[in-house]
Amino acid sequence: MKKLPREFYTRGDTLQIAKELLGKLLVVPTETGERVSAMIVETEAYLGVTDKAAHSYGNRRTKRTETMFAVGGTVYIFFIYGMYFQFNVVVDAKDVPHAILIRAVEPVENIEMMRRRRNAKSKNPAVKTLDKNLTSGPGKLCIALGIGGSFNNENLLGDRIWLEDLKTFLASEISTGKRIGIDYAEEFAEKPWRFWVKDNQFISRK
Repeated sequence: MKKLPREFYTRGDTLQIAKELLGKLLVVPTETGERVSAMIVETEAYLGVTDKAAHSYGNRRTKRTETMFAVGGTVYIFFIYGMYFQFNVVVDAKDVPHAILIRAVEPVENIEMMRRRRNAKSKNPAVKTLDKNLTSGPGKLCIALGIGGSFNNENLLGDRIWLEDLKTFLASEISTGKRIGIDYAEEFAEKPWRFWVKDNQFISRK
């Protein structure tokens, strides 16, 4: 399958892109070229300068947030709780700091490698991670797919990480709700900018 073109990411409607990312295949090959992939099933949109939940709110440009100002189709990675990486897709034009957090994915190719990676990071490796919990959260999916800080600012049209078409969901198959963990964002905490595939067992929460 072909990689999504730049034009997919640079459109001006971030919320629509966040919905259309559902069903896309996230591919992160190993160093030996072995495909590891998963279908996106949950996203959250962050609308830049005006969004109080976005890292780039108020046009904040720091070493951490500078990647958000890149052209759409760039990877934005940040580290949270001193433990977990979070994978985001930068969208819109250059210097418009919108990004979409990928909250959950459903394993498609090389689930065995995902299991090994997740169990290796487990606090109790003797207790195997259930498959439905392998990638059901933004930190979990980064571990399972081998995504770390070095992926920040990576080009999604390159050969290290990319997205492909896989499945299209109808509007009736998509649920919408408020984003998670942003109670500090005042009126923006209530914005229904989280999207997920209904009844999918891999979403982070209902």
